[in-house]
Amino acid sequence: MMALGDFAVYLAVLSAIGWVPLAVTTNLTINFLRKPPARDLIAEARLLKLGKKLAVGEVAIHADGMEDMVAHVISTYSIPAVK
Repeated sequence: MMALGDFAVYLAVLSAIGWVPLAVTTNLTINFLRKPPARDLIAEARLLKLGKKLAVGEVAIHADGMEDMVAHVISTYSIPAVK
């Protein structure tokens, strides 16, 4: 679930700024809310802040067909200067 959350924020950041090599996770916090059933996991990501050097995103992870979240992720990405 951590990899799914991290990747979801990574895609959200790159979809907003375009391909930037070396955009990296600087912080990731995950709250595991409940054990998911044996189903596909769905990640819904959104950017909370998109600055010149940092981006902060949030991800809600659900099991397919379930309304309640199984995990909640907050992640910060460092955006390198584009030359």
